[in-house]
Amino acid sequence: MTYSNNIQYFLNNFEIYGNQTALIWQDKSYTYAQLLDRINYWRTALHDFPKGTIVGLESDFSPETIAILFVLIEKNVIIVPLDINHTDKNSKKIEIAQLDHLIKIKEEDDIEFIKIATKTSNKNNLYDTIFERGVPALVLFTSGSSGEPKGALHDFSKLLNKFKVKRNALLTINFLLFDHWGGLNTLFHVLSNGGTLVFLKNRNPDYVCQQIEKHKVELLPTSPTFLNMLMISRAYERSSLDSLKLISYGAEPMPESLLKHLNKIFPNIKLQQTYGLIELGVMRSQSQDNGSLWVKIGGEGYQTRVEDGILQIKSDSAMLGYLNASSPFTQDGWFITGDSVEVDGEYFKILGRKSEMINVGGEKVFPQEIENVILEIPDIVDVVVYAGNNPLTGKIVCAKIKYNGTETKSELVKKVKTYCRTKLESFKVPVKIELADNTFESDRFKKNRK
Repeated sequence: MTYSNNIQYFLNNFEIYGNQTALIWQDKSYTYAQLLDRINYWRTALHDFPKGTIVGLESDFSPETIAILFVLIEKNVIIVPLDINHTDKNSKKIEIAQLDHLIKIKEEDDIEFIKIATKTSNKNNLYDTIFERGVPALVLFTSGSSGEPKGALHDFSKLLNKFKVKRNALLTINFLLFDHWGGLNTLFHVLSNGGTLVFLKNRNPDYVCQQIEKHKVELLPTSPTFLNMLMISRAYERSSLDSLKLISYGAEPMPESLLKHLNKIFPNIKLQQTYGLIELGVMRSQSQDNGSLWVKIGGEGYQTRVEDGILQIKSDSAMLGYLNASSPFTQDGWFITGDSVEVDGEYFKILGRKSEMINVGGEKVFPQEIENVILEIPDIVDVVVYAGNNPLTGKIVCAKIKYNGTETKSELVKKVKTYCRTKLESFKVPVKIELADNTFESDRFKKNRK
């Protein structure tokens, strides 16, 4: 059997891979043949979703979710992945995307279909390009940390093209979330190469480590914040992680002290920095070495340049635009990432988001630099640096610290300031230091700087 859609490459390969294990969900294995069976079932069940329909898919990764996702792509609909674990944040996204239908896939693959009563029959003009091309589309949302989330509209067929190049597929935990391209990128990469994906019911460090041990996982794609949680919890001591060959990390800058600690704890595991954006997808990347924060990014289909210290990227597979915000592209088609970088030949070092930069009397301060220094101090397990107001300088540097030592607050504050003065320029030394009982991870497993 052949398939007549741009997803045909995957579906034809699923037949070839046949009885190989595609997915492990709730400790049960599903072959590629079984995945194809579910795709065939949903091809019939979703017959009333015509081309151009805007469909929300509120779920986490599961066999039924994946089958439905592939059928929706095949039907050339506009797909809007939504996080089932944070439904309170989805109503605004549903409104922005102008959904026609919502499919909720709950625990145990309990499925609910909801028809959305649209407030207007006029769809966003940006959808016109998708309608004209007759292709499947994907809407992904930014985190909305500095306002309402922005909906990035992609031509799905262009995102899928890169997976036609054969790569090695390790046995992989799909840690990254369903409603983010990082999670979807892992899914398509592994399935296009006949590999096996392990889906998680939660992302607690102990549970993740138990799943790595149980299923002999080879690749863990995750974030620096989760890796810090892993180190703090010492969950790696309670499970065997000997099967791991590669830990890839991205979505935020990696603290230097954490990278050193990871290399010490996991000397036989390759550590690789990745780089991707909602608006562009995930690029090929190569860390300079295991202990380096310098990374080469781009690869086929991507061009890079730096203007005024900010990384810009050009790609044919970039989003068409935001559904609810102005264009972030230059007139000649380069996407302004907002990431401040240093450059060393072909390699970049990500300093942090320009939006997070603290302006202290005209001097630029990146929180990550100060956090890296503070994390060198023994018994400080986490820190977040942020801007405070000052009538003279406009902004001051502030820090919240998670501390596991025995010193009093006043002793610790003195210690931190003294140490920072030996490593940093005076305007970068935190003026205000607070202690916190908790670490600073967001529900997206990134550092929360709010």
